[in-house]
Amino acid sequence: MRRRALRLLAPIAIGMLFLGCWQAVVRIDAIPPYILPAPSAIALSLWQDGSSLLASLLVTLRVTLAALAAAALIGGALAILFARSRILELSLFPYAVILQVTPIVAIAPLIIIWVRQPFLALLVCAWIVAFFPIVSNTTVGLNSADRNLLALFRLYGASPGQTLLYLRMPTALPYFLAGLRISGGLALIGAVVAEFVAGTGGTETGLAFRILEAGYRLAIPRLFAALFLLSLTGIVIYLLLDLLSRRLLRRWHESAIADEEE
Repeated sequence: MRRRALRLLAPIAIGMLFLGCWQAVVRIDAIPPYILPAPSAIALSLWQDGSSLLASLLVTLRVTLAALAAAALIGGALAILFARSRILELSLFPYAVILQVTPIVAIAPLIIIWVRQPFLALLVCAWIVAFFPIVSNTTVGLNSADRNLLALFRLYGASPGQTLLYLRMPTALPYFLAGLRISGGLALIGAVVAEFVAGTGGTETGLAFRILEAGYRLAIPRLFAALFLLSLTGIVIYLLLDLLSRRLLRRWHESAIADEEE
């Protein structure tokens, strides 16, 4: 219990110390708010513009969650296909790597032009960024089943489907959840990048568009307030996925059992 409290309080204490130093530096050096706003100015902007910023956050969050769900479903399905067929893995996995290493900021304008429906275009951009960790981790997990247990399943005449369901998939679950935690933040990044491109044309009012708008108007406190909401959203997404991982693994997997015993 003490370690859990320390795990919660230590980051909060460091954050408060950082904000206090930030506030002091801005006040002492009289830094203009259009260069670096004080935390108090950011909090005031968040209070005054909170309704519009939260409405834009919901647009970004809708794209993020949809992209994460699509990445989990499609990435998990591809990983199962790769585990069932070595030829498919060798044939298709390089293209998944190509999508991962291609800068989304470079291809987002093309996707938005090709896909005429704004929400779907943003979804595709965010999905491209988010799906690779799930495919990669889950494929490794499915191929990490104990060889002795695989031989035992074959000895008892288990079908490939039974082996997949009762051995390979439970083995791959921790890997899948680890990829899901990574993809949660990447989906948010992909959604924001896509909104930056779409927002320049005024087709979306996500939080990225509010950041652009604040930058153009030199409303820097509002820009920082939007960035704070984005960061907070990313932290919440990670914590929720981490909680889901612990709930699913705590009764049988070593990584979660060790955390529960602390």
